[in-house]
Amino acid sequence: MPELPEVETIRRGLAKFIVKKKLKKTTILCEKSFIGQPITGVVTGLRRYGKALIIDFNNGWSLMIHLRMTGQLIYDGKERYAAGHPSENFFEKLPNQQTRVILEFEGGTLYFNDQRKFGFIKALPSREVEEDAFIRKLAPEPWAMTAPEFYRRLQQHKNSCVKATILDQTVVCGLGNIYADEALFESQIHPERRCGTLTEEETARLLAAACLVMERSIASGGSTMATYVKADGTRGDYLEKFAQVFRREGKCCPRCHSKIIKIRVAGRGTHVCPHCQKKGAA
Repeated sequence: MPELPEVETIRRGLAKFIVKKKLKKTTILCEKSFIGQPITGVVTGLRRYGKALIIDFNNGWSLMIHLRMTGQLIYDGKERYAAGHPSENFFEKLPNQQTRVILEFEGGTLYFNDQRKFGFIKALPSREVEEDAFIRKLAPEPWAMTAPEFYRRLQQHKNSCVKATILDQTVVCGLGNIYADEALFESQIHPERRCGTLTEEETARLLAAACLVMERSIASGGSTMATYVKADGTRGDYLEKFAQVFRREGKCCPRCHSKIIKIRVAGRGTHVCPHCQKKGAA
């Protein structure tokens, strides 16, 4: 699944190709993949709520897109631009057997492909986007949250480990596995620490770290995970340039030179420096 920086990269990339373009026709090849009725109109802009991409039109309607695990957005015009789960679809003739929805714009066609059919496109009035059940349950993103608010939210889960809690999109929106590991390392907090043991100072440090690692990733075009690429089909380079612990088990910690280890926390592979990130409370 893409994390927030990857979806933000996709938002910025696709905006260059479809803003001010008219959506003329929608063809639904899989009913599960499209919710609501097809719409037409001119694109006025693209927004993002967490990992959901919103395309707004000049007639008061919007399309909400969530790529989930294997979704792809491939715009085929004078050039082909691809975003999402990389596969031969980026280069093959479209539509193909994985194409679920076809959006025909002036000057090009946007294909929504989804191998596992977990993703979706939903048409809804623009005024209802923020009230949609999927959006409404999302907490604020790290940039929109104060340190005291973040502390209060974590303290509502005193007996839960901090990594599981910050992965909960109802606590803080946008942090996925990569950036949770990186933020916890940056703030020197062990992922198995119980939220009730965190001080206000540690919480503020964690919030600042979350903002920092995601800003770095957006600037570099997202991670280079095998599953997500940028809107022009090239891969981001966050993991090469900036990742401190993620997928670096067995390598030296850039801070203390101890060996980075990989453990499982909340059912997720988790990367930790056992020296910089102590299990006990500070």
